[in-house]
Formats: sequence, structure tokens, C-alpha cells
Amino acid sequence: MRQIIEEQILPRVIKPIRYQGNEFNAVHKNWEETPVRMVFAFPDLYEVGMSHLGLQILYGLVNDEPELLMERTFAPWTDMEELLRKKKVPLFSLESYRPVKDFDFLGFTLQYEMSFTNILNMLDLGGIPLKAKDRDDSYPIIIGGGPCAYNPEPLADFFDLIVLGDGEEVILELLKLAKKYKREGRIVKKEFLEEALKLRGIYIPSFYEAEYEEDGVYKGIKPLNSKAPVEIIKNLVENLDKAYFPTKPIVPYADTIHDRVMLEVLRGCTRSCRFCQAGVLYRPVRERAPETLVKQAKELVKATGHDEISLTSLSTADYTCVQPLITLLMNEFQDKNVGVSLPSLRVDAFSVDLAKEIQKVRKTGLTFAPEAGTQRLRNVINKGVTEDNLMEAVSGAFKAGWTTIKLYFMIGLPTETMEDVAGIADLAYKVVRTGKQILKESMIKKPVKVTVSVSSFVPKAHTAFQWVPQDTIEVLEEKQQYLRSLIRDKHITYNYHDARLSFLEAVFAKGDRRLGKVLEKAWSLGCKFDSWTEHFKYDLWLDAFAACGLDPKYYAYRTIEWREKLPWEHLKTGVSKEYLYHEYEKALAEELTHDCRLERCTTCGVCGDLKVKQILQKRRG
Repeated sequence: MRQIIEEQILPRVIKPIRYQGNEFNAVHKNWEETPVRMVFAFPDLYEVGMSHLGLQILYGLVNDEPELLMERTFAPWTDMEELLRKKKVPLFSLESYRPVKDFDFLGFTLQYEMSFTNILNMLDLGGIPLKAKDRDDSYPIIIGGGPCAYNPEPLADFFDLIVLGDGEEVILELLKLAKKYKREGRIVKKEFLEEALKLRGIYIPSFYEAEYEEDGVYKGIKPLNSKAPVEIIKNLVENLDKAYFPTKPIVPYADTIHDRVMLEVLRGCTRSCRFCQAGVLYRPVRERAPETLVKQAKELVKATGHDEISLTSLSTADYTCVQPLITLLMNEFQDKNVGVSLPSLRVDAFSVDLAKEIQKVRKTGLTFAPEAGTQRLRNVINKGVTEDNLMEAVSGAFKAGWTTIKLYFMIGLPTETMEDVAGIADLAYKVVRTGKQILKESMIKKPVKVTVSVSSFVPKAHTAFQWVPQDTIEVLEEKQQYLRSLIRDKHITYNYHDARLSFLEAVFAKGDRRLGKVLEKAWSLGCKFDSWTEHFKYDLWLDAFAACGLDPKYYAYRTIEWREKLPWEHLKTGVSKEYLYHEYEKALAEELTHDCRLERCTTCGVCGDLKVKQILQKRRG
């Protein structure tokens, strides 16, 4: 098969480097001498997947174990898929060019709802039946993990096993359990899955049945297997200093989205933005010590040759040691011409001070996220920043020599009015005027450039806004065009997302098991790479819903009542439903919730984690 790929396929695709698998630091193990084999599958292009830190972590972690093997595969672009199907070559792993169906496990990361059709396409390309019930023990066990695993119900028919929460510890437990089975003969799927239930954060969709009222409203989910727990509680790596972190990550030869060293400074966020799913999923906040991070940075730069270190997290400026860490990194790497970058900045002067510190090597762009155009709406979403904060921050940036600023906003947020939408344009103009004045006083002749990027609000599971309807496509498009009419300045670039794509994202973000047949139908009609504008086929999606007798508006536009069961309610983040609903009520009252790290508040229930440990002890008996 390798010869066919190398001689007849790769020379005929646009970017063969996506599929070669011989990058620096890639691991090639002896297949015959490694009893347990897994392939990590990223349901998007190589350039996107190789920028995913989770892939690098699990790849290094598993391959550090002598008797375990992990290889990679990505969604092949359309030219590659056409040739694979024409030559009857199944989807293969990059390292060994073996068919993915030859592995014991095929693990998909579920990062984004609009990549779901790519998952089905990759299974089909691999010669693997789509539905779990149609796969016998000869096929790999299909695993899912990542943020969308917290509502995997639309994918329930297709996955054997879902991992909830941090994956570093549980993935090794799963693979070592598989090693025991293979030592005794082979992996018997049903027995293995029942045994896996003893591990934390393991959800087996086939062991449960969803129930619905006569009017179609979701009623709840019940275990079909006596060993299946009623609630599944997420995995949590408690100490990041002791957690595995890859210091020899794969270095792609092709350009990727994030072509730099990624240094995870902390995990979690307690800012409590009410629209933000990640802020709930990754609680509580856990930090790495500065000395740990500096040590990792030295090893990473040496092992990769990258000339930039990105301090990654949900909110890097909230890392308690961020200032001394940046000083340590600059002292270590400035003379080596290795820069430090922050992916996004809080809207305050402190963040600009950090940016000034790191620009000593090279100046990167600055990005701020006010999220909403008026203070009223920022209070609704609990953003916790003011217009004064923003103007102070951008003033500091312009004074420090920056001329390009990016601003991120959302439209369609709960309670939003056209006045709130107009506030986005008002803020953009104020930033431009401030920049012009400061640059003029500083005798800087470069023009001010402000980019306003506006996404459409998508209500997500496990957030304070999980009960609210999304604005209709028509309303979102009206707001987009209204904002466009207000922005008439050559110094401002205005970008916005396709409202139809955001609509489908909302459908699957809050969907239930009935959507599985829609996914399969949409894929069969030709839907894939849905998040790529040139491949998004909205009409085919509507045809799929119609063919399955389901109305997508039901999922996106319906207000969910507090008493209703939620399709994801059995999957526990540690944050209670009651807490989230209280946050929703505070949003409607335009009341703020302060950062609980500052007050050591345990209201949401995550920090203690006592109930989690008690439940696990009972389950393990």
C-alpha cells in the first residue's frame, strides 16, 4: 500500500507534505513489537490538526510507553480523498501508512460541531462501518474526546466510547487495560467497555437509551447496562507540574496555523463569562510553576528550532506569575532571538504592559475581546470590562508603537438590541480616533488599522445560556448588515461569520440522539468540511433534515424550560445546573459575578471535588 501511496497518489495531490508523516520528532515504532496501537484522528486538515496542543500531548505521552503506540491521521482534502477512493486505498496513518482499521483504537478529537461530517467521512474512507452496532470485534474501538464530548449525543450512534475531561491520565489507563486483554488473546469489545466503566469519565453511549415525551421533548436517559453509572464525571488532572507535557513535539514541514512553541501556563478560567463553554468545562484553574515552564521552554526550543514561544491558556493574563515568567523567558531567550507571544489580551492596561515587555524581540499584533458594544450587554454576559478599560488599553498600545489592533465581538447575545450592535461601531471609531491622535503626537506616520471581527452567538451546553434560543438567521444577517452600514472608514476592516453556519452549530451544540440520522444523511448527500466556506452546502443540510423529518429550528430557536431534562445532563463538569441557572437569572438582571479565584468562592461546586471522589469510591466498590 505504501508504494501505491508514494508513487501513484502523493505526486498528484496539491500538498503531499500533509500525508508524508516523516516530520522532525515524529515517532516510528516497530508495529510487531508493540502490542497496543492507537491512531489519533483529527477531523480537519493537517494544518489545523497539527496546531492542536492536545494532539501533541497525547502523542508524546503514549509513545513514551514502550508497549504502546500512537500514530496520526487527518481528514484528507478533497483531491486526496478522490484519489484514495479511485485507487481503493483506505484511510491510513501517517507514520506507518497502515489502514486505520488495523489499529486497536481510533480516537477522534471533538473540537467543533461542524467537523462531525468529517468524522463519518473518515470512518467510511477507513472501511469502518459508521455505526457502533454494526462493528464487531475485528474493528478498532472508536473513541471521542474534547470539548464536544460534553454533549456527544448527536454522535452517540457512531462512537463506542467517550472520554470526558482531561485525557492525559485516563488514556494510559484505557490502553493498559487493552494490553491486558491482548495478552490474554484479543480485545472483546463488550467486555472491554464494561471494564472501562470503572475508570473515571468514561461514557459508553450504547449502554444508555434516550427517552422522549409524546410531543418530542427530551425526557431523559436511562442505563441499559447494570454496570453503567447514572452520572459520568469528568477527568481532572489536579497537578499540572506533575502532568506530562511534550518537550519533543512534532515539527511540521508544512505551514500550520500555529507554527510556534506552545507553552500551556494554566488550565481553566474563573472569569465566568456566561456565553463561554470552555470556562465551565476546564474548571478549576490549575497553574504551572514558572520554573517548570522555563525548563519546558528551554527543552522545547532546543527540540524544535522554533523562534517564538506562545503562552497558551484560556486567559494567560490571569496567570498569577505572568509578569515574572515573561521576565524569566525574555532573559533566557532574548539574545537567542526567540520571541514570546500572548494569543489574546485582557482589556486592561496590565495586558499592554505585558505586551510591551515581550515586543523587545519582535512586535506581534494585539488582539482584545470586548465581546459586546455596550456596557449593559457586557454586564449581561459578565465580561467584567468597561469602555474605559478598553480605551486605556488601546491608548497604551498606540503609545508603545502599535498601529494595528484587532477587536473581537459577538452579535446575537441574549437581550441584545440594535443599540448594542451600534455600540460595536462606536467603539471601533473611538479606537481609531484615539490611535490617530496618539500616533500624530508621537510623530508616527503609519496608518491606524483596526480589524473588527464579529461572530454570531451560539448557545452552548453547560453554560448559563444553555436555555436561551439563538437569534434567527434573518435577525443575525440583519444585524450584520446594519453594522456594515455603520462602519464606513478605510481604517476599519469588518469581518463576520456566515449566520447559516452558526445556526447549524447551535443545532448540534444543543442536540440529542435524533440528530445522528441527520448527520449520516447530510454526509451521504455530500456534506463535509462544513466550516470551510467553499465546501459549506447549506441547502443539502436542509434536505437532510427534511428527509429525516426533523426541524433544525426546534433545537436552535426554542427556549428550554428550567424543569426540562437536558440531553447532556448526565455528563458532569462539576458545575451544577442550579448554579448555571442562577447565573442566567443574574444575566437577565444585568448583575455581575466576580472572579471566584479572588474570593475563593465554591458556589459552582468544582473546587472541592469531594462529591466526585465519593461517587467514584462507591462505583469502584
